[in-house]
Amino acid sequence: MTKLRPAASRRAVLVGAGTTGAALLAGCLGSRNGKSVEPIALTGTKQCETCGMVLEQHPGPKAQFFYRDEGPEHDGPAWFCSAWEGFQYDMRASDRDWTRRKGFITDYSAVDYEVFSDGGDQFISSHLQEEAFSPVNELVYVVGSDVVGAMGDDLLPFGERADADAFADEYGGDVIDYNAVTPRLIGQIGR
Repeated sequence: MTKLRPAASRRAVLVGAGTTGAALLAGCLGSRNGKSVEPIALTGTKQCETCGMVLEQHPGPKAQFFYRDEGPEHDGPAWFCSAWEGFQYDMRASDRDWTRRKGFITDYSAVDYEVFSDGGDQFISSHLQEEAFSPVNELVYVVGSDVVGAMGDDLLPFGERADADAFADEYGGDVIDYNAVTPRLIGQIGR
């Protein structure tokens, strides 16, 4: 005769369901309300929040910004095909009282980048994996160089000032700190 195990108690079922629900909720909220915010890979068919271009199909730095209670209609950060579009969006989000949790932009000190010519312009390569990104406030930026990104003139970010200085020596432009990235500067780049 086979002995049957008693059915799970109501309490065991409720505890299991509650634990599972909490874990699922934590996973869903991780992008906006979780404790850790880390950059994600911007591969696949992700489209720029501002212009709709597929990030993977265009050169230059990419940006991603996480917000506390607001943000794009999709899960995860707002993502952009250029640094200046990311900053422009973030500045407008701030004007709407959105709270930025963290912002990340391609760090050209962290990758083996390439500068190449196409149609008479010089472009810098795109790097989409999560390890290619650093916090926006930990970078310095080359502005006004002869090298452009997906949307033309852009801020070209570097984690090491010496790398930015060497880039500016070769391709022109000025090296600025994060605090010099102002609405006025972004407005001038985005013309």
